[in-house]
Amino acid sequence: MIPVLICALVSLSVAQHDLDILYPDLEHSRTIYVIEDGPRLSVVAEQSKVVSRRGGNVTLPCKIQRDQSLAPNHKMRIKWTKLTSDYLKELDVFVAMEHHKRSYGSFHRRVHLQGSSPTDASLVITELRLDDYGSYKCEVIDGLEDGTAVVSLDLEGVVFPYFPRLGRYNLNFYDADRACREQDAILASADQLYEAFQEGMNWCNAGWLSDGSVRYPITTPREPCGGKNMAPGVRTYGLRDKDKNHYDAFCFSSHYNGRFYYLIHPSKLTYDEAVSACQKDGAEIAKVGQMFVAWKLKGYDRCDPGWLADGSVRYPISNPKRRCSPTEAAVRFNGFPNKKHKLYGVYCFKGQN
Repeated sequence: MIPVLICALVSLSVAQHDLDILYPDLEHSRTIYVIEDGPRLSVVAEQSKVVSRRGGNVTLPCKIQRDQSLAPNHKMRIKWTKLTSDYLKELDVFVAMEHHKRSYGSFHRRVHLQGSSPTDASLVITELRLDDYGSYKCEVIDGLEDGTAVVSLDLEGVVFPYFPRLGRYNLNFYDADRACREQDAILASADQLYEAFQEGMNWCNAGWLSDGSVRYPITTPREPCGGKNMAPGVRTYGLRDKDKNHYDAFCFSSHYNGRFYYLIHPSKLTYDEAVSACQKDGAEIAKVGQMFVAWKLKGYDRCDPGWLADGSVRYPISNPKRRCSPTEAAVRFNGFPNKKHKLYGVYCFKGQN
């Protein structure tokens, strides 16, 4: 009778008939030793979420905890990836092993490891962009050992509903994505829309979000918006066909590097005159996203309706007045007037490098 010793780092479960096949001569006299042990390397994020703003820099924390029994390994591999909305695909961000380092895609030359110590795998992202919002995975591979941690990057910003001159429910997913980008924004995430709802956003028209779902936030339930007896919340249509289905969009924008302002002009302007007036002032006609950021994040308050880049006319009210948005702070919308009408002023934006 020969005893069999089987050691493992993790708990093993071996079926009786499998052992009979592998070791037929042992009959039923065998001893199996199973040793349970924890991982000798782990990866920890001291913060699960960090908040920054467009144009700023941020550090995503990631620390390596390594068992002292492990031999030194100069070929330890650190890899950062960005998780997509469905978590089924990861986008490469940065890889480092020894002296070899590489950044990918839109992160090229904008990312590096903080490297304050041999166990510091934190990622520094500079010149933050709207698309940088999301969740990131830090993965460390040390020989046969490995570990991961996930950190979420949030941006200070504002969510706003949007539809084009064509009218409501005219955008498929790709049109909605393009429409937001044209207004200095991106499609909002489901989390961003929910946060806007918690801050009081009440909008009855359904819009696309970045994950391909369609939703709308209701703080005051009413019949046309899911029913009067429904509880407040974010109504959802679920995932929709990105090509065939048409809705509005919920856009998200963050801080900008520049100046948003109402151009003082001696007369009212047509749309073309408004574009030209901003250019003569060394600026460009402002975009919808820039107005919402100025209103929400900078407290911009102006009662004068003015042209914006998409041909709409709006004005931002941070302090409600009897004559201008008497009941609430809001960006007021005057529609898409005939561009030849000389009825409005213009909002301009002067960017800074």
